[in-house]
Amino acid sequence: MPTDAPHPQSTDELFHALQENHRRPYGRTRTVTAEELVDAAERFAEPVPLIHALLELQEAYTYGSDPRKSPVVFARLLTLFDEQPDAFDERLRHQLFWRFKWVANALIALPEIPLTSLRQWLGEMRDRYEKAGLGLQPYYGQAYQLAAHVGEDTTLAYELWAARRRTPLSDCEACEIRERALHRADAGDDERALEIWAPVLAGKESCQEEPARSVSYALLPLVRTGRADRARELHLAGYRACRRNPGMAGEVGRHLEFCALTGNEGRGVELLAENRNLFDEVDSPLDLLHFLTGVEVLLSRVESLGHGELPVAGYAGRAWTVASLRAEVRERGEGLAARFDTRNGTTLHSDHRRERLDRAPLLDALELTLRSRGLDDLAEGASRTGAATGSGTAAAPTVPRTVEALPEALPELILRARELDELGHPDARACWARLRTLVAAPGYTHPDDPAVGPYVRLCADLLSDEANRAAERDEFAVAVELQEEAAGLYDDAGAPGDAALARACALLAAAEIPAETPSEGGKAMADALTEAHAGVVRLQEETPGLAPYLEGRLLRLRASALGLRLQASGDQEHVAPVLAEVELLETFALRHSIHGQVSGAMLLRAGTYALSGDLPAAVTEADALRERLTEHGPAWHLPRVLGLRGRLQLGLRDASAAYADLTEGLRLAAAWPADAVDTGRLHGDLAEACMHLGRPDEALTQLTRAAEAELRAEKRTDAFCAYSNAAQLCLDLGRIEDCIALLDSLLTEPDVAAGKVDDRLVAQLRLVRARALHAGDDLKAATAEFVTLAAESAGWEDDPGSHAMIAAETAMLLAESGEFERAGKAVGRALAAHALAPRYEQLSNCLRELARLQAQQEGPDGLDAALAHLATAGRIADEARAAGFEPVGRSLDSALAYEHGRVNAYAGQYDDALAALERALALVGEPGPETGGAGEWAECVRLAGIVEGVYLERPAAALTRLDAAVDRLAALGHTDEREPLASLAAQLRDEV
Repeated sequence: MPTDAPHPQSTDELFHALQENHRRPYGRTRTVTAEELVDAAERFAEPVPLIHALLELQEAYTYGSDPRKSPVVFARLLTLFDEQPDAFDERLRHQLFWRFKWVANALIALPEIPLTSLRQWLGEMRDRYEKAGLGLQPYYGQAYQLAAHVGEDTTLAYELWAARRRTPLSDCEACEIRERALHRADAGDDERALEIWAPVLAGKESCQEEPARSVSYALLPLVRTGRADRARELHLAGYRACRRNPGMAGEVGRHLEFCALTGNEGRGVELLAENRNLFDEVDSPLDLLHFLTGVEVLLSRVESLGHGELPVAGYAGRAWTVASLRAEVRERGEGLAARFDTRNGTTLHSDHRRERLDRAPLLDALELTLRSRGLDDLAEGASRTGAATGSGTAAAPTVPRTVEALPEALPELILRARELDELGHPDARACWARLRTLVAAPGYTHPDDPAVGPYVRLCADLLSDEANRAAERDEFAVAVELQEEAAGLYDDAGAPGDAALARACALLAAAEIPAETPSEGGKAMADALTEAHAGVVRLQEETPGLAPYLEGRLLRLRASALGLRLQASGDQEHVAPVLAEVELLETFALRHSIHGQVSGAMLLRAGTYALSGDLPAAVTEADALRERLTEHGPAWHLPRVLGLRGRLQLGLRDASAAYADLTEGLRLAAAWPADAVDTGRLHGDLAEACMHLGRPDEALTQLTRAAEAELRAEKRTDAFCAYSNAAQLCLDLGRIEDCIALLDSLLTEPDVAAGKVDDRLVAQLRLVRARALHAGDDLKAATAEFVTLAAESAGWEDDPGSHAMIAAETAMLLAESGEFERAGKAVGRALAAHALAPRYEQLSNCLRELARLQAQQEGPDGLDAALAHLATAGRIADEARAAGFEPVGRSLDSALAYEHGRVNAYAGQYDDALAALERALALVGEPGPETGGAGEWAECVRLAGIVEGVYLERPAAALTRLDAAVDRLAALGHTDEREPLASLAAQLRDEV
């Protein structure tokens, strides 16, 4: 598996290539590249480059879960040390002796290595350490770990290690804490183990492997001791740190086990799919044993719940079900455990495996993510798509009722479907669905009943129902095709009225197909709807003998066409024609007692008032309709009316009234089948009301329920938009891990992987995830995602503004990582896109941040580059001023002056810094009673006080400045802004 990496032609190029490879994640690519770099290093015939290359290769093997090769590489290093000790400086010597422990761990992980060989290696380690005059605590640590692995009495081994003073070669504090905690956990003392683990789980002690390893072990003890919420938090963060990593396969297995034992079997199946690479990429038998045991715990639980035939991800090369994969995993796991026990002469690993497999669930259900999915959801998705896709259904506040029992006899079922369809009753859909199944079954025989009509008529009914469903999903082109086909069949069946209605529906659906050019979409759609309205009028006039319910529907389509035209155009001249059509519909419906169409007319009237800007009139009409529905029905219209009334109240800024209406609408919606009411919109609007009421956590719940409802309705774009909003709200609330877990779940959806979801929407999800990673201090992962997004968005010729924004954020993260050359290139691309679609504020913010980071990290050496960035920011501020642009945040000019002050201060140019801060203060202006500019003014004073009082050593002048500012802010009531200035003044007085 050769890579495309260039072959180094000098030792400088080799060291650069080693540094580049070191930045890669552990895995096959990094390992193979490290092997190639060792080959390259050997050609230079110099020991030092070869030593560095071998160290990199051993690390790749160790953390890439390939323990068999790690000792071989170390043997070469040890030979080099014995033959050329002077080639090892102090750092390399430290690395060499440190890695004795790596080899010990690697040998333990290989059951084919005899126990005597393990003990011999520890003896070699002890001898080498003693000869080098090194402390033996690391040796005793390895001796304890071997005893624990074998299953010997660890009491003495533990004391010999834990009681000794740490040395520079001891494992890091975090890793030693893990071993001490595991010692207590293995003894059954969960409380004491968690007490020991506390610094690691809190992030106070960490390393390359920690806290991820400790988290995986601590999950079940946390649940057992009643700390389920803490376990949830750590699961989300800890799993992300180890997923898909062959070197942490055991940790992944423990996360799967945690899901299985806390009622999250569905999430466990999803995580198993995400880590399918581990079945084939884990070369460490010990890691593989731990992983497979966790997998088997999960699969056993899923099978016990009746889902043995659920498709799951497993070994490559064949399809797996839960039952078949469980049998495969059990056989392999038992074999691995037996091999270790044979080598060790104990039954520890088989016993430990059985103990994990025999554990009973700890909780019925622990909500781990905002998108919790059960096994039934996954099974439903698998039956629909042939893969475990699921539909994302968290618990909702109410459960829609099921449809009443359907008639058994076929003629009665057909007649019942048509009767309910004429009424617009929600149960009609269940009848049509049942009929569709019966008609599609082999051997279907159509009833010979004049009341039922011919087979072709039933086929037309089914096509029309399918077309209506497609239109509800905004699949208008599909709806047109189906309605036109249905119209032809109705003609064949001798049903001209139904044919006219189908053609009218096709006209309206065709008019709703989005325009190819978005900029002309509103006008084009308005024109199309005008033509559609005229076409429906002609159909009504040219079709004699229409039944009242059909004529009522045609009148409804006429009014709807003009209502949609008003919505598309926003032209007030289009209001009166809508109201006129509504009047015709209402009059006709009242005359024929078609209550559903009376309701429809009043609903259209209320909507028209709202579109015209007369919200009070719209509320009055909605209230009248609600009263009528309560008296005359149909009752299934009530949730929709309450939804409209809630949206109107939001427009009137009465969030409390909106909340009440929308909540009641959702309660009433539960009285009807799930697809009878657009509950997705109700939940979405309720989320907005919650935000206005200052209830963001409740808003988040409603957003996720909105998304789930849209998924059930097969409106995947709307669902992903709702999830995107939920993820952004998570991020705004500081629920970083919830945000990342939600987005990870969405981005692994089969539809996303197959490119069936709009690429810009997927990019938005990835963008929020990248920002969440950055907020969660995962700078490396965030930067990688931003770099990828910036490259992709460069091709968005229709949206250069978004590319400017993404490239600017990418530049800031690269600069934060110290990669200023790449940051400069990224900001160059942002500026090029900004020239096409200005993003003044984002680019100014980016350039100022680049300047700050370069001056902060490089000091005087970075001053020229930092000032160049600020000069560009100055030109953007000039452009913005000339264009009349008003920033949302700070003034671009005052922010720029402040940054000049900060940059010069970082570079040691204190006089220039103070002058810049004086300019910033002049631009900001004296603060007033309003809070808007007080914070910016106070910050400028604070930094000026530091520069003047500390670096320029003028404490008296600085105190005069600070005291005056403190008094002014106090007089204006700006307590929060005053406090930092008063604290700085006190510090300066103490130092005078």
